[in-house]
Amino acid sequence: MSTLINRRQALRSMMGLGSALTALAVPEPMTAATEEHPAHPVAPHNVVAMLFDSTICTGCKACMPACNEANGLAPDTLLSGGIWDMPTDLNAQTKNIIQLYQEPQGNGFAYVKRQCMHCLDPACVSGCPFGSLKKADWGAVTWNSSLCIGCRYCEVACPFEVPKFQWDSWNPKIVKCEFCYDQRLKKDLQPACTAACPTGAVIFGKRVDLLSQAKDRIAAAPDKYFENRAYGEHEAGGTQVLYLSAVAFEKIGLPKLSSVSLGHYATKVTSVIYKWLAGPLLMAGVLGFAIKKNWDRHETERIKHEEETGFPDQL
Repeated sequence: MSTLINRRQALRSMMGLGSALTALAVPEPMTAATEEHPAHPVAPHNVVAMLFDSTICTGCKACMPACNEANGLAPDTLLSGGIWDMPTDLNAQTKNIIQLYQEPQGNGFAYVKRQCMHCLDPACVSGCPFGSLKKADWGAVTWNSSLCIGCRYCEVACPFEVPKFQWDSWNPKIVKCEFCYDQRLKKDLQPACTAACPTGAVIFGKRVDLLSQAKDRIAAAPDKYFENRAYGEHEAGGTQVLYLSAVAFEKIGLPKLSSVSLGHYATKVTSVIYKWLAGPLLMAGVLGFAIKKNWDRHETERIKHEEETGFPDQL
């Protein structure tokens, strides 16, 4: 009898494996995005945004503990010996950080606030094979932990190096700023970081209004700002975190990007990956289906044999 049980368990496992691989690993095909027709369109006039003015930021870092508290994140105290929050970059415990750029020979410096850029057509959303990342209300790029498998495609796709992997977790997932979507936006509250900023270096509002305010600041002090423009108005198809700076954007860690939506490129990469994975996975599915069909036939014959003879089928 033990032989029969082991055989049935093995067959059921093989059938389940084939079906699971096919169902899980062959996502629905995505439509390629273009600058004119993004895969995840969001009307720019309906979305919220942040405007960070580096010339106003004093580096007080009040936004960092506010972010940690709102998101239930433990402070990163590794470098401080467990005394205070001291991350060096975005990580699994840090969704928002203030960093310092210093000119050579100490001739000048600037602070920069880093968090998710909430692109209008985000590459991370296009690159996520299971829909864990998506564009939610008000344009926030949110993350669903129950759908995340920790594949890290979003890390590869994001040009701003925002999503971070939980390396220390036994079940690692992805961590990134979500605009305090569940904690505050849904309650008609602004994100914790903008609410905590004492100088107004980072402010919150509709993207169209913040772009207008950025242009007003530039017009009032044209010699103050680099290139007299706001970073994020056009970069990567447009972002919902905008920057004003007195130094080159590249110096404070903002990559030089074209105005083409990055979701366009991410879709191209993932479509190739899915295309080449589809063959063996579909074959596994076909194999699972064939095994199940034969198993059902065997079960029918076994039941018939037992009914006719009164003895269990040991074959």
